[in-house]
Amino acid sequence: MARPKAFDEEQALDAAIGVFREHGFEGTSAEMLVRAMRIGRQSLYDTFGDKWQLYRSSVRRYVAAEAQAHLAALRSEPRAIEGIRAMIDRLVANAGKACLGVNSICEFGLTKPEVAEIRDAAGRVIRDAIVMRVREAQSEGDVASDLDPDEVAGFLSASFAGIRIAARGGANTRQLRALGRFALRALQ
Repeated sequence: MARPKAFDEEQALDAAIGVFREHGFEGTSAEMLVRAMRIGRQSLYDTFGDKWQLYRSSVRRYVAAEAQAHLAALRSEPRAIEGIRAMIDRLVANAGKACLGVNSICEFGLTKPEVAEIRDAAGRVIRDAIVMRVREAQSEGDVASDLDPDEVAGFLSASFAGIRIAARGGANTRQLRALGRFALRALQ
């Protein structure tokens, strides 16, 4: 009879996410993972597979949570432009913490299709929601009517990545807020 697990898999996975966020895939060792996850090496392999499988699971969990948080902010206000502002403000407020999604793009680009597919699926959900809110904001007169909502969504996604990278590069809170304001201003 197999022994029951003596750890919470979701907590262990969240700990792995923290390590991968900070160090990337290549910069993370199995020792760093087992120490952060507070599990033995064999438990890591038995439960999560190898380091690559754990990384993919971490990216999947992280981008799903980030997508939900983006959507909640985007939908948090009745007026569409205020929902967009809330999403930008949330991103700026959290930009100081490394983003596993952006980091995985920087580390692998499209060279690891299985990770790109995970990111792309979450990205499509966010993009579709942004497009919808941009259309609403256009009909409410808050976003320029000559802007293509799909292009706006792409611009905001690129701006978000840029803000996160600026934060990792040492931009201070004032600078990050300015980037967020300029992103919103571009919609007028």
